[in-house]
Amino acid sequence: MMKKQGTKFDKVAFKKEVTNNVKTLYRKTLEEATSQQIFQAVCYAVKDTIIENWMETQKAYDEKDPKTVYYLSMEFLMGRALGNSLINLKEYKEVAQALDELGVNLNEIEDQERDPALGNGGLGRLAACFLDSLATLGYSAYGCGIRYRYGMFKQEIRDGYQIEVPDNWLKDGYPFELRRSEYAKIVKFGGNVRVDVDENGRNHFSQENYQSVQAIPYDLPIVGYGNGIVNTLRIWDAQPVECFSLDSFDKGDYRKAVEQDNLARNICEVLYPNDNHYAGKELRLKQQYFFISASIQEAVEKYMRTHKDIRKLHEKVVFQLNDTHPTVTVAELMRILMDDYFLEWDEAWAVTTKTCAYTNHTIMSEALEKWPIELFSRLLPRVYQIIEEINRRFIDRIRAQYPGNEDKVRKMAIIYDGQVKMAHLAICAGFSVNGVARLHTEILKNQELKDFYEMMPEKFNNKTNGITQRRFLLHGDPLLADWVTAHVGDDWITDLPKINKLKVYADDNKAQQEFMNIKYQNKVRLAKYILANNGIEVDPRSIFDVQVKRLHEYKRQLLNILHIMYLYNNLKEHPDMEFYPRTFIFGAKAAAGYRNAKLTIKLINSVANVINNDASINGKIKVVFIEDYCVSNAEWIFAAADVSEQISTASKEASGTGNMKFMLNGAVTLGTMDGANVEIVEEVGEENAFIFGLSSQEVINYENYGGYNPTEIFNNDPDIRKVLMQLINGTYCQNDPDRFRDLYNSLLNTQSTSKADTYFILKDFKSYAEAQRRVELAYKDEKKWAKMAILNIACSGKFSSDRTIQEYVDDIWHLDKVTIK
Repeated sequence: MMKKQGTKFDKVAFKKEVTNNVKTLYRKTLEEATSQQIFQAVCYAVKDTIIENWMETQKAYDEKDPKTVYYLSMEFLMGRALGNSLINLKEYKEVAQALDELGVNLNEIEDQERDPALGNGGLGRLAACFLDSLATLGYSAYGCGIRYRYGMFKQEIRDGYQIEVPDNWLKDGYPFELRRSEYAKIVKFGGNVRVDVDENGRNHFSQENYQSVQAIPYDLPIVGYGNGIVNTLRIWDAQPVECFSLDSFDKGDYRKAVEQDNLARNICEVLYPNDNHYAGKELRLKQQYFFISASIQEAVEKYMRTHKDIRKLHEKVVFQLNDTHPTVTVAELMRILMDDYFLEWDEAWAVTTKTCAYTNHTIMSEALEKWPIELFSRLLPRVYQIIEEINRRFIDRIRAQYPGNEDKVRKMAIIYDGQVKMAHLAICAGFSVNGVARLHTEILKNQELKDFYEMMPEKFNNKTNGITQRRFLLHGDPLLADWVTAHVGDDWITDLPKINKLKVYADDNKAQQEFMNIKYQNKVRLAKYILANNGIEVDPRSIFDVQVKRLHEYKRQLLNILHIMYLYNNLKEHPDMEFYPRTFIFGAKAAAGYRNAKLTIKLINSVANVINNDASINGKIKVVFIEDYCVSNAEWIFAAADVSEQISTASKEASGTGNMKFMLNGAVTLGTMDGANVEIVEEVGEENAFIFGLSSQEVINYENYGGYNPTEIFNNDPDIRKVLMQLINGTYCQNDPDRFRDLYNSLLNTQSTSKADTYFILKDFKSYAEAQRRVELAYKDEKKWAKMAILNIACSGKFSSDRTIQEYVDDIWHLDKVTIK
């Protein structure tokens, strides 16, 4: 045993437990065990303490009966659990010392843990940060999602191309999860709805001739920092109701014998199956309903185990919909309230509209989910009936408020043009609709969701995203974390605004030198990782210019690599020009069916192959693409970065959280005034960032009124023309000069009727190049750069997820704080 909260760590007992775990799990001594086996043994020893605290937390919740938030999300990008749990138990250094005495290195043991493949991008990482903050702040919360067997995919780079392979994160088992089969639920798909009329003339609806799967919950502990609280991430696995039909097998129908098993298996196989085809769309909708139905059933049953009146559900339960994926919550809750608890429509609607809240995470219209009526009604017949009725009543409201204005109906209806529009359902039924950065929320109110805002302005509010400093500084950058604590104390760990005390050290020569030395050591650490994994030698004294994020055209990785091509051209033409060495680092996954995004990865790697092997430039530019970007390698990347590339087309990025992680680790933002960049610049000052490009309003004006022609730039700017011609003349792919023709066409529209350069890459190119020159000049002045970096850290206090969660609590959820004695 380690310890319960509030008692001293028992090193002797811990060492004994690890040794015993190796013996009982694997029939080996510590000396005989593999690193993976020792990792498992350590995790089970740590888990014992977590379980004690978990049980104490549940006991406190049972006694105090606090309101609980259920955070419903398709993604939870958790990162490794061992190190983060030890940090939050405040036992990291003690465990490291105990293991050292056993001849075991904790860092090496941590590397044995596979990142749980439960998410992909910022949406999932935000959800993980929120769970950490909810536990640390002492609020009752469940995260609810899916136990994907293979995640989205594990990315491999072969011949420069992204190859998707299964991410088999469960191969060795996952020691921190608990199977909770006692809370299994049945989820129904398809069939038809039967209506029976009782003696009082009331209709009763039941689904029949359906297929069903069993949802089995697995609970993962979410450890709060130093407070004994352990909350729960509940991820649902799908299992067949009947595993194997012996009757079908005996009759020779082998496929039917395992039909139920295959139905269940497919649901939890992967995150975001390719929906470029009908079967993929159907599977996505099945996944969404599967985890929502199971989660809502259990939340309602849990409430009813200790309460009598279902009409007061909203007093103790709130469902937060993390983007549009969980929006079917609205109709499923209505179904349960009416069909299982026999509430009338108005009663059920009153409960539902006080219980569901919606977070919008995107301005991109294609990400606001819409389902074909044919698919939705066939797969979820009862749920579709309920949505039809919600839509009918909502249209009546619209017409009553805007008589004769059928254009409002067209824009706002939940069901229209053969589609079920999930964002419209979430806004109609949710009591709160929030954006995730101030600029994003204003664009929603004035552009994308303007009609809804005009009709129900009281629902709309902003909650700027945040990150947990405990993972992304305390765990991810221990050298810097110790330095910060040495200068301003450790209050920042749970109160990040306290880090602003660092401001007084921004001009201090000694502090500047210490910071730059820490940054150099972190760059050396990352350089070793790059050499080991990419075979590329990079200079830690060069500028580490980093862009790591999901690959999408609006995030403009293409702008970055085109600029690198431009710099390389300059170096080749002017070998003696003054140039400070740069290492450009990329990390990104592209959706499996997203052609241009995957082609951009190939371009980055092709450019890297040419530049990195050109001895004539003396290593002044290196380009690195880090394979399989994930939370664990991200911690090292953020710690090592000098420049944080946040270069999305203005008005397109809802918030971003990578920008905050870089800032916290002392990287300086190079970016557009988009998403949370606007608020970062407000906090740190524009003189401590490098801002370029069109404003969001300028982009919106071009989109609405036209006036931008990228061909004019191509014709009039020889530097840009040369770079673009290199996409199609074989410079970076001699054996197939047309390899990057689609990227060229996307910028100039030579082969298509669609709009050219949708994301204004050529329009912002020269402004971006000029900002990059300012980066170089600033970095050459080490004192100036150190001051900028320290001020970025000192001004990062606003961007803690602790602050974001407290705002959700105060304005939306109204939870009660719980403390463990």
